[in-house]
Amino acid sequence: MDFKSSDTITGPSSDEVLPHTATAAVKVVIVGGFGVGKTTMVGSVSEIRPLTTEETMTQAGIGVDDNYGSETKTATTVAMDFGRISLSEELVLYLFGTPGQERFWFLWNGLFEGALGAVVLIDTRRLEVSFDVIGRLEERGVPFVVAVNDFPDAPRHPMDTLRRALDLDEAVPMVTCDARQRASSRDTLLTLMRYLHSLTVARV
Repeated sequence: MDFKSSDTITGPSSDEVLPHTATAAVKVVIVGGFGVGKTTMVGSVSEIRPLTTEETMTQAGIGVDDNYGSETKTATTVAMDFGRISLSEELVLYLFGTPGQERFWFLWNGLFEGALGAVVLIDTRRLEVSFDVIGRLEERGVPFVVAVNDFPDAPRHPMDTLRRALDLDEAVPMVTCDARQRASSRDTLLTLMRYLHSLTVARV
């Protein structure tokens, strides 16, 4: 393609440029079952315009995808979501949201590569979809925290009850969050970073 002198070449906007003070970047994966709020979390907390790969749900998914509790959902992630957040002047997190429908879980292997840790989002209306998600992380040895997304119509249970139901080790942090709220999502990511730091210190 030939460019003319009058052509304008634009790059990223000023608020999307990586801060010059950044000295460390960490890959974090947001995982969970279908409709638990992964795309919402990435979008709410990202300081850049998030990349999403949502597609409209069609009749082809009927009988294949389990959308119990998310019947009004009209789109689904088919590859990944991507965002970025600076937790400090030096530390930047790259966020990768995984597809929730089981038929797209084969993509998780690539998304897990190089990930330092993960946030497992759960919906108490469909707690059972979290079992395989957590099992996959444990099999790969990826450290994670569990975040209970606060859906308005979801039943509320004591954290100890949820921990037993998920068969979680006592050392794995559990928090409640509202994936729609930037501050709440950021606090969840900070919980993960503190947990990863504690694991590093324990190995020394």
